[in-house]
Amino acid sequence: MTRLLGIDLGERRIGLAIADPEGPAMALATLRRGATTADDATALARVIAEQGVTELVVGLPLHASGAEGTQSELTRDWVAAAQPLVGLPVVFRDERLTSHLAEQRLGPMKRGRSGGPPTRSQREAYRSRVDREAAAIILQDELDARAAARTDGGQTAGGTLETNT
Repeated sequence: MTRLLGIDLGERRIGLAIADPEGPAMALATLRRGATTADDATALARVIAEQGVTELVVGLPLHASGAEGTQSELTRDWVAAAQPLVGLPVVFRDERLTSHLAEQRLGPMKRGRSGGPPTRSQREAYRSRVDREAAAIILQDELDARAAARTDGGQTAGGTLETNT
């Protein structure tokens, strides 16, 4: 059975979501980025083994115009280094506005004690939830595009950028 792992790669954290091909995508976990890509790949490999993942869907940060920039290049470099270590095919998916949508879904961050500003741990917990939810949105977008392609007679799924195998 195919299981997909959605990945929202950030500078500090990696948001993860899981789904079967029929969906729905569900937020799974947030990993802290390791010191190296190999550290990230080791942590991912544990999740991949535990969840029986067979394919990765990685969010690709594009500019509003759809053009790739520095963050896209960093993501592609990370995938190029991590993929051989985890040994699974990778599909890139446009991730524009997924963090913003995730924040809307989750609602505002909780206030601190007595209504004051949130504590550092509250901010970290909220950002981790946002990263997981963004990964679920990325993965659900891919699932929806695949479903649409099946019903459209195999037409190209809009938003899937390319596949690395």
